[in-house]
Amino acid sequence: MDKEFFKNLTIKKVAKAMQDGDTTALELTQYYLENIKGKNGELNAYLRIFAGAEDQARKIDEDIKNGKIMGPLAGIPFAIKDNMLIKGEVASASSKILENYRATYDATVIKKLREAGAIFLGTVNMDEFAMGSSTENSAFGPTKNPHDPARVPGGSSGGSAVAVAADMALASLGSDTGGSIRQPASFCGEVGLKPTYGRVSRSGLIAMASSLDQIGPITRTVEDAEIIFNIIKGKDPLDATTVNEDVIPETKQENKKLKIGLLTYDKNVVAPEINDMMEKSVEMLKQAGHEIMEVTLPYLKYSLSCYYIIMPAEVSSNLARLDGVKYGLLKEGDNLLDDYLKTRGTGFGKEAKRRIMIGTYVLSSGYYDDYYSKAQEIRDLIRRDFENAFDLSAGGVDAIILPTTTEPAFKIGEKTDDPMKMYLEDIFTVSANLAGVPAISIPTGFAERDGVKLPLGLQIIAPHFREDVLFSLGKQVENAKIKV
Repeated sequence: MDKEFFKNLTIKKVAKAMQDGDTTALELTQYYLENIKGKNGELNAYLRIFAGAEDQARKIDEDIKNGKIMGPLAGIPFAIKDNMLIKGEVASASSKILENYRATYDATVIKKLREAGAIFLGTVNMDEFAMGSSTENSAFGPTKNPHDPARVPGGSSGGSAVAVAADMALASLGSDTGGSIRQPASFCGEVGLKPTYGRVSRSGLIAMASSLDQIGPITRTVEDAEIIFNIIKGKDPLDATTVNEDVIPETKQENKKLKIGLLTYDKNVVAPEINDMMEKSVEMLKQAGHEIMEVTLPYLKYSLSCYYIIMPAEVSSNLARLDGVKYGLLKEGDNLLDDYLKTRGTGFGKEAKRRIMIGTYVLSSGYYDDYYSKAQEIRDLIRRDFENAFDLSAGGVDAIILPTTTEPAFKIGEKTDDPMKMYLEDIFTVSANLAGVPAISIPTGFAERDGVKLPLGLQIIAPHFREDVLFSLGKQVENAKIKV
């Protein structure tokens, strides 16, 4: 089969091609494995390639040949972020402290993908324990943006985005705590979906901040993201925060004309091309018949400060289990306390240590009320801002649009010495995690830097459980092919 055939494939195109006999799961898997072999040395997206991928593909081909009814993802090669458990495989969260940890069970999302026929090519790089916006915090080296290897791919799901953007997987799974799916998807020119909190099980996801983390897909098209979301969503008895789908009102967003809120933001703090992209997006949505109105969320200006108190607090609690006693790295000292100190001092990277210390500080008895408690109060106000904005009975909107990032991908090393600059990369994304609402980033044009075209992304936020609005609007933006 001509290699050109495999470029720009979608899930539905693959299913049809395999049913028609135009290709096989094995051919598709070998195509991506060959690309990984040729490109990964430079991009450092994959940390591990699974030996059983081709065997999985052969079994699927045999089942198709025998007329067996196949799952909706039969033969689709996936890249999986290194913080999701796949039974028998290493899941290190890109940290030295878990470098040799092998999962003893499948994460719920992995189990669902497996049952749907997905093929797992390997695990991909990320910021250590999902702490970062550039995938420079990995213990195994930075991942590079395929559009310009001198630049970051975003983070923390940088490896997931690069695997799809560099044609080293048809789709991938990432996790999003404060923008970690949407921001790298924007930097790499892909679609990135953060579902409603509780819509997708976190069982088998190595926790960073449990009240913020959510698993979602990174794909080439909105339709592919929708297909994967519909497979991985659902109530899970292993995750008490998941929502029973039966209580969610049945809604289907077709081509209904919507009221869309354009979030007011300081245009002086973003790249000119992003302001241009927003103007073109608004014009396109108006031409499609949607009503556009400006929306102000009063407490949104506190979202970044709020996030960087709540998230480290949960980090310090979640990572306390990594002490060299139960699993993972052990560095022996003179006594038990020395074991802890040496293990954690050696095993954790700089950013992980920074966030653990911040989190421990804001949870300490003298500062809990001053920091953590107040941040939770602000979080409630941010959540209420979104509820008010989405209240149609009070003149609200069906969805809100805003940039995904303040700029295109920045250069590797540009912000590593200034944590505050790096944290500001999350300014447009953290609010959706604090409120638990769904959000998606759609590729919308390019900005030129150093003679290279770098992707930009438009972000759409919808009310709780209204992913259907994201998919409908996202497809319209995608089809408009907005150029900046």
